[in-house]
Amino acid sequence: MAITFYEYPKCGTCRKAKKWFADKGIEVNAIHIVEQPPTKEELQDLLEKSGLELKKFFNTSGQKYRELGLKDKLKDMSEEEALTLLASDGMLIKRPITTDGTKVTVGFKEEQFEETWS
Repeated sequence: MAITFYEYPKCGTCRKAKKWFADKGIEVNAIHIVEQPPTKEELQDLLEKSGLELKKFFNTSGQKYRELGLKDKLKDMSEEEALTLLASDGMLIKRPITTDGTKVTVGFKEEQFEETWS
């Protein structure tokens, strides 16, 4: 199974997740989320497959999120506007996003990875 792994290489959480895959002998196709952020269409697809609410795709602890005051603005945005915003800047996206085309995880929680990717 080919696994796509959107990461920011300097992100500690991404490094932990990548190490988890390496320790399991699972190869991932790593994509730098800032240099090649997922498109709006890809984000829409990931959102649908993840079963998560859109807010979970935002890096709420990120500097950019705070600078743009998104905590207050998000609730008034349409899904369309929010996806366009996410696609415009990889630093706004919670990472890592991992997918095999069917399943999607956002962030890294070891239990969730065990369940989804083992």
